[in-house]
Amino acid sequence: MELPFRVLLFRYLFFTWLFRDMRRHMSLLERAAAWRHNQEQSRWLPLYMLRYVVLGFSLAALGQAAQALSPIVSAFFFVPSILTVPMLAVAGVCWSALQAWE
Repeated sequence: MELPFRVLLFRYLFFTWLFRDMRRHMSLLERAAAWRHNQEQSRWLPLYMLRYVVLGFSLAALGQAAQALSPIVSAFFFVPSILTVPMLAVAGVCWSALQAWE
């Protein structure tokens, strides 16, 4: 089954689809299974962090190049570039928490 492009793009940029929600009303065994699943899936978080770094620097470079055209045009690149920083921070905290707690 081939997924639509928008789904592939979402999965390429955002990592939430990899993890199971542990906040739902579950039994203790289901929560433990979800925790183990999330710990196993955390191995993909460094790849997502690398994607955010590359995307952020690429957008910043495009914003710098667009600076000669117009500050308005460069803002379309600089703002998403800056938004990669919180995504990088969230992924880093999630990865370190899932690796540290056993």
